[in-house]
Amino acid sequence: MIVRPKENWLRLLFVWNGSVLQSIIPQLIFMAIVSSLAVLTQGRIFGEKVPLNTAPFTLFGLALAIFLAFRNNASYERFQEARHLWGNLLNSARALTSQMLCYVPDSADRLDTAHTLIACVYALKHQLRRTDPTPDLLRFLGRARTEALQHTCYKPAVLLNALRRDFADLQRRASITDTKLWMLDAQINELGKTVGGCERIASTPIPFAYSVLLHRTVYAYCVLLPFGLVDSTELFTPLLCVFFAYTLIALEAIASEVAEPFSLAPNALALDAMTCNIERSILELCGCDMPDEVVPVRAYQLT
Repeated sequence: MIVRPKENWLRLLFVWNGSVLQSIIPQLIFMAIVSSLAVLTQGRIFGEKVPLNTAPFTLFGLALAIFLAFRNNASYERFQEARHLWGNLLNSARALTSQMLCYVPDSADRLDTAHTLIACVYALKHQLRRTDPTPDLLRFLGRARTEALQHTCYKPAVLLNALRRDFADLQRRASITDTKLWMLDAQINELGKTVGGCERIASTPIPFAYSVLLHRTVYAYCVLLPFGLVDSTELFTPLLCVFFAYTLIALEAIASEVAEPFSLAPNALALDAMTCNIERSILELCGCDMPDEVVPVRAYQLT
């Protein structure tokens, strides 16, 4: 994710990194070619004049804008929910660590439990991104436990189950009371809800039919627009059509990018930084050395 300091109005006009412009340049070039052809042929195709004017495009553009707003709102709701879930993950991880340190008898097992909790957070990040968690798991679980997890599908759930089993063993040995076990178990339940919520977002995309319909409608509108404007705008048609196409195609691209909040796209969640932040918070509570903070990319470069 790119996190940008607040820019003034002039610098914001020329921002490149973090915008979707670089990903839609081929589409804008295509629109410039279509618009230029419309000007050169005076709005004719195979010698026949295309009977279009600005009136239908005004009405159709309004409907298209409403549809794009709906698509962007649906995408942002997924992004916002994902951010709330990771905020809850931080809160629950801190609470569980604090309760463990206060209620579980002092022993080396407490640090192992903290490492298991951190490994669970990293496992969730990699599961959502479909990347290999092995290097991070090795740091906190050791080789034997990491190899035991290699053939499991839902590593975060397995690690939460291991935490619950460890606390249950303490209760059976009378190291903690039933009330303390209940408090610890409640935080594990909250962690489980967060893991399940993230899995739901990752495995349930916005229905494909919406994306297809919006995609086709945007491109049909952009391709036909030059033939409706050429009589009134003439040589300015390519400039206006490329600008309109940039607005519509960019909105569609942003909606598609934001709808996948766990991806590696520039506007997805900064999971690397958030995961490291949870690790640092847990280790600080345990009185251990913390790794350096991971700062999301700050983009200053302009083009």
